[in-house]
Amino acid sequence: MSEPRTNDQLAQRRANLAALVDLGVQPYPHTFRSTDTVSSVVKTHGETAGEHLESERPETRVAGRILVIRNFGKAGFLVISDGVFRLQVYVRKDALSERDFAVAGLLDIGDHVGVEGYLFRTRTGELSVWAGCLEFLAKCLVPLPEKWHGLTDIETRYRQRYVDLIVNPESRRVFEVRASVLSSVRAFLVDRGFLEVETPMMHAVAGGALARPFITHHNAQDMRLFLRVAPELYLKRLVVGGVERVFEINRNFRNEGISTQHNPEFTMLEFYQAYSRCQDLMTVTEELLAFVARTATGSEKVSFKDETVSFSPPFRRVRLRQAVCDSLSEKLGVTVSEAELRDRRSVAALAVRIGLEPRDDQGAGKITVAIFEALCERGLVQPTFVYDFPTEVSPLSKQCDGDSETVERFELFVVGMELANAFSELNDPLEQRNRFEAQLRDRAAGDLEAHEMDEDYIRALEYGLPPTAGEGVGIDRLVMVLTDSPSIRDVILFPLMRSRASTEQHMLDESTDNTADGERLAGSTD
Repeated sequence: MSEPRTNDQLAQRRANLAALVDLGVQPYPHTFRSTDTVSSVVKTHGETAGEHLESERPETRVAGRILVIRNFGKAGFLVISDGVFRLQVYVRKDALSERDFAVAGLLDIGDHVGVEGYLFRTRTGELSVWAGCLEFLAKCLVPLPEKWHGLTDIETRYRQRYVDLIVNPESRRVFEVRASVLSSVRAFLVDRGFLEVETPMMHAVAGGALARPFITHHNAQDMRLFLRVAPELYLKRLVVGGVERVFEINRNFRNEGISTQHNPEFTMLEFYQAYSRCQDLMTVTEELLAFVARTATGSEKVSFKDETVSFSPPFRRVRLRQAVCDSLSEKLGVTVSEAELRDRRSVAALAVRIGLEPRDDQGAGKITVAIFEALCERGLVQPTFVYDFPTEVSPLSKQCDGDSETVERFELFVVGMELANAFSELNDPLEQRNRFEAQLRDRAAGDLEAHEMDEDYIRALEYGLPPTAGEGVGIDRLVMVLTDSPSIRDVILFPLMRSRASTEQHMLDESTDNTADGERLAGSTD
C-alpha cells in the first residue's frame, strides 16, 4: 500500500547523496535566495516569443522539485516544478562549473534544486532556463511513484498526501478551490454585516447537535470534557449578548463512522441572524452558494459525476412529509396520507413494508425521517430545500404555528447529500427545558446521540434570545460538489484513516465475506 521502491533504487539514491557530500555539497542547505518562482516565470514569459527572449535574455533565479531528468552526455534537461507549474532547465557542461556539472550527474527525480540563468526557447519552442549555476537544495531518498491507480494507490494518496500533491496536480487544484470557498464564504457574510468569531472546541456539556461526542479529560481541573459536535449553543449565547449577525467557520468532531460522506473531524460554517426565521435563510443560502460557486469555479453550474448541478437561484422547495408521502405512494402503489405519517403505528407499518426495522424508542417523527433518508435523499440532485421537520428530531427548533409536531426547519440537499441545515431557533426557555428533558429520557433509553441538559444555555435564553434563524453548511461536502470529488477524503488534506494493520484485516474479512455472498467488492470501505 506504499509507493513502489526497490532496494537498488534506495541504495543508488543514498550513494548519490554520499557522492554529493564528497564533492563538498551541503545536501540540506538553509536557504536559496530566488528572484522568481516557477509559476511567476511561466505566467510572465509563457507567451513571450523566442526571438524576444533571445534578444533580451531575461535572467532568473528559481527553485523547484525535479520531476523529469533527460541526460544526453555533456548536456541534458531537467523539468522542475513548484507544485503548480513546470519549467524546463537546460544543463550544459560548458555552461556550468565543473562542480555544478558533477552535481547535475548525481541528481534524482524528486530532488530540489535552485537554478540561475537566462530564459530562452528550445528548437521545439519550450520555455526553458539556460543554467549558468546549479545549487543542490534537498535530496529525495525514495523514488516517486510513476502511476496512481486502483484502491491501493487511492489509500496511499490519503495516507501520504504529501506524495499525492507532488505527483497529482488535480489534488492541488481541489485544495485551491477549497481555499477559495472558505475565503468567499467569509467575504459574503462580512459584506452583509456578520461578525466572525471563535468559540470553544472543548465543551463541559456536549450539545448543539444530535451526535455522539469524543470524550477527553482535563488533568489539572480533573474534569471530563467533550470535543464539540457543534458551536450552535455558544453562537446563540452571543446573539443573546447582542451580536445580531454572527458566524464561525469551525472544526467539529463526531464519534461516528467513516464513509465517502463522513469524516469524524470536519469543517462547518454556522451563522445566525437575529429578527429572522429559517425561511429568510433560504434566500441567503441561495445567494451564498451561487456566489461561492462563481468565485471558486467561475460558474454557477458545476459537473458532479454524470450530472450538471446548477446553483443559480431559486432552488426547489418541498415539505418533508409531502416528499415521503409521494415516494411511499409511488413505491407501494397506494395513496399514503400525511395523517398516516403522524401516527406511530401506521408509519411503523409503512416502514416495515419498505424493509426498515423501526426501534421501539423511535416515535412517528423519527420513523418518518428514516423513510425519507431511505427513499427520497438520493433523488434530490439539484439543490432542494426540504422543510417542515418533525419536532421529535429537532430539539433546538421553533415549532410551526398551530402544529406542535412540526418545526420550522429546512435541510438543503444537493446530489443526494445534505449540504445545509437551518432552524427558526427555539427561544422559549421553558419549552427548551422540556425538550432537553425529553432528550435525557432518550439517553436513558440508550440513545447516545441525544442532548444532555445544558443549564447555562437555558439561563442564557432566560435573558432573552430575539427571534433568530441559524444555519450550518457542510464545507467539506460543498467542496466535494464543486470539485467533482467522489469522497470526502478527497477534499480533506489529512483524513482519518484506519491503521494499516486494521485496514489489511478489514480487506481480508471482506474478501472472506465475498466468497459467501458474491455481492460486495473486496476491499470496499463504504
